[in-house]
Amino acid sequence: MKKILFAVLLMMCANGVAFADTITIKQFVIKENPFADSEVAIVATDTAGAVQERVEGLFAFTINGFREQMRFEKGTAFYRHKLDKSAFFYVKHVNNTGTHSMLYYIYKQDGKLRPIHVSWVLLVIIPLALVLLGYMFKRFIIIAIVIFCIFLYFNHHNGLSMPTFFESIFDGLRGLF
Repeated sequence: MKKILFAVLLMMCANGVAFADTITIKQFVIKENPFADSEVAIVATDTAGAVQERVEGLFAFTINGFREQMRFEKGTAFYRHKLDKSAFFYVKHVNNTGTHSMLYYIYKQDGKLRPIHVSWVLLVIIPLALVLLGYMFKRFIIIAIVIFCIFLYFNHHNGLSMPTFFESIFDGLRGLF
């Protein structure tokens, strides 16, 4: 009886050890691809910003509205589409732990790419500041409307549509709660 109880206990302990922890991507950053010109790489990171080198395999991402299967090797996946000009880059990853999304402005100058993270707070503050200034200073209303139109044109011209604009804001608000 003791041997059977010991065998069952051993199997239960082995069962808990046998299941591997699934690898999930909770945070990522966009960087310039060092191996190709005008391409970017998605790097899986932890909360401290260090590369998670144990991330390997295929992961589903939505990049600017298009679904892509990204192959990660040592925590890095390469986006194989060339960027012709500066543009917004909205990257979203959905897994079991939730939705993780980032908005970047990829600034291209002299063949080099410089990804700049755009916070959802900035997307909210700029229009609200223009409305507040227009409300406080009546003479500023026309100038605020012109600046707001320039802001909308810049966003649209560089690939940030209104649905993506609001989705980025809502994802940021969801991250607060």
